[in-house]
Amino acid sequence: MGREERYKEMIKRFREQMPKVNTELEYGSVFQLLVAVILSAQCTDKRVNQVTPVLFSHYPDAVSMAAAEPADVLPYMSSVSYPNAKAAHLVAMARMLLSEHEGEVPSDMKQLLSLPGVGRKTANVIQAVAFGQATMAVDTHVYRVAHRLGLVNKSDNTPLKVEYQLVKHISAEDVPHAHHWLLLHGRYVCTSRNPHCTQCFLADICPKQIEGSKLRS
Repeated sequence: MGREERYKEMIKRFREQMPKVNTELEYGSVFQLLVAVILSAQCTDKRVNQVTPVLFSHYPDAVSMAAAEPADVLPYMSSVSYPNAKAAHLVAMARMLLSEHEGEVPSDMKQLLSLPGVGRKTANVIQAVAFGQATMAVDTHVYRVAHRLGLVNKSDNTPLKVEYQLVKHISAEDVPHAHHWLLLHGRYVCTSRNPHCTQCFLADICPKQIEGSKLRS
């Protein structure tokens, strides 16, 4: 099976198996989504969802968080990875939203990337989930599944290269969903260790390119 044919069949099956998908992060506003995504860097969504209810009860919006100091925010998120750095990023991010965006999260990529704690993956998530834009956030799960399914080349050895390949081959309509399809598939089926190939609805079209599928820093 050629790559183009594999893409088409994969999208078809994902549409059938996972017609409604979204982020597993829990949030009540675009600002809270941004906070949750920043916290999720090198941390599980499950852990973030355990932290954010109390955090958001004290700092539900940019105004309240901008008025705090990192030391004030830190106790509510101390169990996530790199809590000190993330606390500093959250406060600085909220202050920039107030000073430059009237407290609202922007939808523009350049403006998102200017916010403290926001990298390309986070910006892509915000654009796709909050604003419905055709952007592909590539995390370790998406990177791994894209390589194992043969959706990208071996030479596509960075998240940015994988992002470009996926967006090139997936329609703009499907791109926001495809991020979640690939992420959830990697999280629960095509796991890093001991992938559950016997439970995979893509097993018959998967070339199982395991070598080089893991993202390394």
